[in-house]
Amino acid sequence: MVTSFRAIVELVSDNSRIFTGESLHLRCSIPDIHGSNWSVEWFRGSEKLPETGENFKLWNAKIKASGKFSCQGARKTMIGIIRTLQSVPVEIEVDGGWAILKPPSRSTLVGDTLKLSCRLRGFPPIHETILYKDGIEVMRQIGQNVSFYLSNVTLGDSGMYSCRVSWDVRRRTYSVTSVNTPVHILEVLSQPLLEIHADIKLYGAKKMKLICHVLYNARAPAPPVHYYFYKNNEQLGMAKSKNYDLVTKALGQYSCRVKVPQLDLVRRSKPSSFGDLPE
Repeated sequence: MVTSFRAIVELVSDNSRIFTGESLHLRCSIPDIHGSNWSVEWFRGSEKLPETGENFKLWNAKIKASGKFSCQGARKTMIGIIRTLQSVPVEIEVDGGWAILKPPSRSTLVGDTLKLSCRLRGFPPIHETILYKDGIEVMRQIGQNVSFYLSNVTLGDSGMYSCRVSWDVRRRTYSVTSVNTPVHILEVLSQPLLEIHADIKLYGAKKMKLICHVLYNARAPAPPVHYYFYKNNEQLGMAKSKNYDLVTKALGQYSCRVKVPQLDLVRRSKPSSFGDLPE
């Protein structure tokens, strides 16, 4: 038997990509408001691991330990074993190289400053670090600083990034390059998409439902969003706090507009036709 709630896996360590030989710590929590006692099972992909308990620690990691880790709660009851839904997995990568490019720990939004740090195995006397995007040099730094800052980023700054580090030992220069790391830049507010539902069984013969789909990625606490609906470019009623409206079924061109007044953001959908409009 499976419950309706899902276990939550958390990365306790700083990095989800680590060097071989390093350690990593994951923690599992069960959002049970009743405070029941749960045992915890761990998985890598579909493979059930022998480790149990709230904390999972990967010691002296090998490359083959890479994978998507998840956890699941289980407890015995009079009607059998009850399990939670498996957690959303956390992907762990064990790198056998000498350099790792560390991306931001949280999502990067348009207008943010993007920080990328090149982490090196050991502590050689670094004299140069280069940042690449899609194989093309973006920035070059001389000295020990291995962090790069890209200010006021746009969607065009998304891509595959890597870093190259060089140092000198006994009149010889050594260089190592990280594997590519994907970086995604998100819009705070995406362009909305209007969906029209006109199911007679759900809404009757005279009504239909307009749904305004949008991705809103503002930092918490996120300011409220206002939704506006239009028929043939004329506004239908007042602004809504929900992303849907029930309107009179009629032929026409429908669209929606999304506004976040506190952030001065406004986006509008492309028009969607309902019914056979005259040409």
